[in-house]
Amino acid sequence: MATLTQQGRKALARLLSQQAIYLAWGKGDPSWDDTLSPTPTNTTQLTSLIGYRKAKQIRFCEPDEQGEIQVPSGKFSLTDTPSQHLYCQFTYDFEDGLGEHIRELGLMLGTTAKANVPAGKYYLAPDEVAQPGELILLEHRTALFRDQGVRETFEFVISF
Repeated sequence: MATLTQQGRKALARLLSQQAIYLAWGKGDPSWDDTLSPTPTNTTQLTSLIGYRKAKQIRFCEPDEQGEIQVPSGKFSLTDTPSQHLYCQFTYDFEDGLGEHIRELGLMLGTTAKANVPAGKYYLAPDEVAQPGELILLEHRTALFRDQGVRETFEFVISF
């Protein structure tokens, strides 16, 4: 059996860090509010898509008990040295998904906007997307209501 080396893990993280990464969010299934369903590994798209937000920040990070980044898998600190851990931060604007209940989040690679969408636009509605991309990470959650005056920020650490 072959083993993915530390150098190989760093190479994968480095390749991913050079891509545009979007966070897709969706309404999911209201029944998840009572009993959260497990996130299946063979899922290719969100259940009920609302929109896509391009990553505000993609950086390497390292495990660190005193780190400023805190995710369910632990604490991390940013580093400029390539590592096998990649930090992604997404900050939605006030009006993105306003009034919606968010129950699913998915990291997407290869998302591309339609040709008529202005360059540099960070939030895309489903009808502005030419290619949704590939779902590489999926999270089901209890409902988060998108309220006026709140800018949601989501952080993920992808480890290879």
